[in-house]
Amino acid sequence: MAKLSVALSVLLVGSTSAWSTISMKAQTGSNTRREILQKGAALATVASVPAAANAYAVPDLKYPFEALEPYIDAPTMKIHHDKHHATYVANINKATEGKPDVDILELQLNALEAGPAVRNNGGGHYNHAFFWDEMAPPEEAKKTKPSAELEAMINKSFGSIDEMKSAFEARAAPGALFGSGWVWICVNAAGNELKLVGT
Repeated sequence: MAKLSVALSVLLVGSTSAWSTISMKAQTGSNTRREILQKGAALATVASVPAAANAYAVPDLKYPFEALEPYIDAPTMKIHHDKHHATYVANINKATEGKPDVDILELQLNALEAGPAVRNNGGGHYNHAFFWDEMAPPEEAKKTKPSAELEAMINKSFGSIDEMKSAFEARAAPGALFGSGWVWICVNAAGNELKLVGT
């Protein structure tokens, strides 16, 4: 199986979102999608995150907690934002105290070698920040559609958008995934096929 590299995540809320302008922002600059892909990073986004070590922060939501209902209820959103994500941020700040300043994307490039505190907490921060940035209220999501390029790759890889959704839901079903419970749709290193990956 081709080694998976960075790619694309398609989070489903009523419909598949279109290719979006995803950025990895830090106080010292940002990477373009092409740069992120070329670096082979784990996943390509985090809401605005300060570059200084011990300065990672939970980003503000662009929408109210209840905006994703009926798909995700407000209490679940609040717990994940204010408790889970905040805990990951506190722990990654603690784990990186006294270390050189790096943005979260760069930190995650060597997360396995850095050990569980960086891997688990940096990954938790990274995944949640991506989630907040890519999710949209149902009425907004219904107005989006995949680009022609993305739709062709979905059809080639899964057969159809509906088949991709079914495969995604099966992979993400309770008990189907061990670990932190994240399922991603990623493009392979060759850039010609999408794969489901669990983390």
